[in-house]
Amino acid sequence: MRRAPETVMSIEVKVGPPQLAIHQGHAVLLTGTDGQIIGQSQHGYYFYDTRIISHWAVSANGEPWDLLNGGTTTAFAAQIFLTNRAFVTEARAIEAHTVGLTISREIGGGLHEDLDLINYGDSAVRFNLEIGIRSDFADIFEVKAGRLVRRGRISTTWSDSEQQLVTAYRNQDFLRAVEVSACNSGSAAGYANGRITFDIEMKPAARWHCCLLYDLLAAGERHAAPVTCASSHSDRSENHKRLAQWNSAVLKLDSSHETLKRVVEQATHDLAALRLPIRGSAFDDEPHLLPAAGLPWFVALFGRDSLITSLQTSLVYPSFARGCLEVLGARQANKRDDYRDAEPGKILHELRLGELAHFGLVPHTPYDGSADATPLYLITLHSAWCCTGDIELVKRHLPTAERCLDWIDQYGDRDGDGFQEYETRSPDGLENQGWKDSGDAVVHPDGTPVCGPKALCELQGYVYDAWLRMAQLYDVLHENERATALRAKAGELFTRFNDAFWDEESGFYAFALDGDKNKVMTVVSNPGHCLWSGIVPPARAGRVVARLMQEDMWSGWGIRSLSAAHTAYNPYSYQRGAVWPHDNGLIAEGFKRYGYAKEAGAIAHDVLSAGRFFMLNQMPELYAGLKRKPSSFPVQYLGANVPQAWAAGSVFSLLKAILGLQPDAPNGTMFVDPALPPWLPDLTLRDVHLGEQTFDIRFWQTDERTHFTVLRGDSSAVTQRTLPG
Repeated sequence: MRRAPETVMSIEVKVGPPQLAIHQGHAVLLTGTDGQIIGQSQHGYYFYDTRIISHWAVSANGEPWDLLNGGTTTAFAAQIFLTNRAFVTEARAIEAHTVGLTISREIGGGLHEDLDLINYGDSAVRFNLEIGIRSDFADIFEVKAGRLVRRGRISTTWSDSEQQLVTAYRNQDFLRAVEVSACNSGSAAGYANGRITFDIEMKPAARWHCCLLYDLLAAGERHAAPVTCASSHSDRSENHKRLAQWNSAVLKLDSSHETLKRVVEQATHDLAALRLPIRGSAFDDEPHLLPAAGLPWFVALFGRDSLITSLQTSLVYPSFARGCLEVLGARQANKRDDYRDAEPGKILHELRLGELAHFGLVPHTPYDGSADATPLYLITLHSAWCCTGDIELVKRHLPTAERCLDWIDQYGDRDGDGFQEYETRSPDGLENQGWKDSGDAVVHPDGTPVCGPKALCELQGYVYDAWLRMAQLYDVLHENERATALRAKAGELFTRFNDAFWDEESGFYAFALDGDKNKVMTVVSNPGHCLWSGIVPPARAGRVVARLMQEDMWSGWGIRSLSAAHTAYNPYSYQRGAVWPHDNGLIAEGFKRYGYAKEAGAIAHDVLSAGRFFMLNQMPELYAGLKRKPSSFPVQYLGANVPQAWAAGSVFSLLKAILGLQPDAPNGTMFVDPALPPWLPDLTLRDVHLGEQTFDIRFWQTDERTHFTVLRGDSSAVTQRTLPG
């Protein structure tokens, strides 16, 4: 295996889109680096899949301000520093860069925005500060597509007495509104010509402050702005309190490897920021927290994404799994609905709450077009039990799990041949329903699209894994006949899969079987998931690992989604050549499962090395599959979601692969199989939760051997065990 050369650069390169993004819950604010929303762009203030504000611009006597610097201070807060351009007033000319404007924002459903002015000049100034605000209330699907259709009516009212601007959109029973209130200022606001205006008069060295509070109305509820000034950097706000609680609860890492420390810390922050409060049912007193898929387009409930993130973070934040099991189980399909690609027992793919979904103009109410979310639900249930030891959790969700098992048999296997296939029945459905779900993702070796019901290789692995895991749960529940039957089915699938999908000549598995049951021998990353699920015989695992690490697949920044030798390869495409961190994380876990620790460490090195180049060390959804060269850097995919849940979670998949963490909370044991790679001399995990136990564990290497010691917790409960192949 050839290694890419280390990157040696004289300057630090940071890769990422020129924008600011802050978010909390269902609310997202996406602006330019100057904090403004101007021009024809996809920027805006989004809430419940609706763009509430589509234009925000600030001026002084009609003149724009110059950007000094802007950045996010946390996932939910940003600060932008501007200074004036030269402009003329009735009294005199104002020199450039003599007035400073700081915009501070904190989002929490509603938005708190502070405007702070300072006169650095030697003379008094008087001018009109204007905040231009417009709302298009566009559905997020239409914003992304660049095709906006106005269906309802927008109304705007201004109240001088309340100092409040109310803009509302109504289409029959669909209502969205924003109330912008000016307060905490010595200057009364006015409103004219689409702008909130302030008459500013400041002596030299004088300061002026105003709060703008953006309260939102959606789904019959008011979502108020944070009350604490964003400019105060107070840790008393609800956002900061929630973040402090999260930080005290989640797993933490320390290491002499600074890149690893930074990337893990940022991934933890990203996961905290992506927590989405959703009720399992209308009868729940409190919402459950589960990961939104990603920012800005996927701040919504997803099946596959949330479940995979829960698996990645099972030892970081086990409550993600609890929330997913509850919320997704409550929305499990109970009837066939071809428009939504729904069938009894199926776990949803995506739920949307915007105008198009409200009126059934898109099938996302929810849309169930995911072939893998249902077996992943079963895998997550077992994983949650391993991490928590909570058998009552298993019993609570067993009816949902049994309906998932029925769906796998009755609907997942569409033609009764023992394999899982998918094909949309919806005119608006997804052509591809595995994790590579773009319309052009599944192709033959000659680049033509695969037609007919498709049986992806990783789907078979997921079902195999789910059946074995459920068999273990039935053992614990003393339902031995069910356990025996599932193990028998898993054994039959293992044999059938390895007969039908394996290609001896290439030493690799088929990407899929097409509608005529012919092998699709396109070289892709998907067989790496078969290692993760354990459906590969140990005798074949080495050939799969070697094929994935060949130069056409291994970019030096991670394994590509499609071979660079394929006719359809494009390093800048979504799923035909780009590198996906979550894909690499699961593949690394698969490598480790079969004893290929060196190769797992190489993947971890490359993906983490890429992570240090991105803004804030945030792992993006994907990045280009370009070959790594000396003094090169990774190139972000245009439009990648950042932050993104399973991209952040990939960091913890890589840690699992390096350390071989195997929780067994029902028996009070944490198994480890650590193999620190040469580039990682040491690391310490703190606040590792296993059921009711908490551990701090230090790992280090000497003489190419990895050692560990338990710093906190019952040392006898942490035991070394080689992962099963």
